[in-house]
Amino acid sequence: MIPRSIRALAWLATLAVAAACTTAPGASPSAAPPSAQASNTAACPTTEPAALPAGETRTVTITTDLGRIVIGIEADLSPIAAGNFVALADCGYYDGVVFHRAATLQDGTPFVIQGGDPTGTGTGGPGYTITDEAVTTPYGRGTVAMARTEAPNSVGSQFFVVLDDAAGGVLGSYNTYQIIGKVTTGMETADAIHAAANGVQLPTDPVVMTDVSVATP
Repeated sequence: MIPRSIRALAWLATLAVAAACTTAPGASPSAAPPSAQASNTAACPTTEPAALPAGETRTVTITTDLGRIVIGIEADLSPIAAGNFVALADCGYYDGVVFHRAATLQDGTPFVIQGGDPTGTGTGGPGYTITDEAVTTPYGRGTVAMARTEAPNSVGSQFFVVLDDAAGGVLGSYNTYQIIGKVTTGMETADAIHAAANGVQLPTDPVVMTDVSVATP
């Protein structure tokens, strides 16, 4: 039998290509080079947005037909990635975008859900990428991080939510997926989105983010 960690790493590599083809480990999360897909609104950024100032936080609420996911964004985790995610959420970029990927380990453990690609294929993005940052905290259930490919500075708009602490070892072995925050309420919704995929990595009827809003605590 192939060790679980190896199976997870293989998944992660696949996910990275999908990130943006963004990837998620073991389900591996990833974000491939963003496409020239137009933003949902003209107000959305076209180049790397300003970093979220040190010490600042934001609350991002993702509404779906299966419930809400509330994310606490922390600038001090990854200021560039946090600023990018908040700017895209604030301009309406994610409204109507789907969770296109539901990653599961071969033993059936839910791994991550991934979204943020306006094309819904796992190969799209905002038309620009952002600068890499060091990952200084561990991955675990509820962690929200940006997807990327193996290429340097390849993060665009795709992100993932970690569903199980088992992701920590796999993601930590790469330690390149910029962490931007953590789900504060609504992990049951994240679990439901994964379950709705019925074991299909790229579901044909993915769950839509009907509204994504930003608030300053």
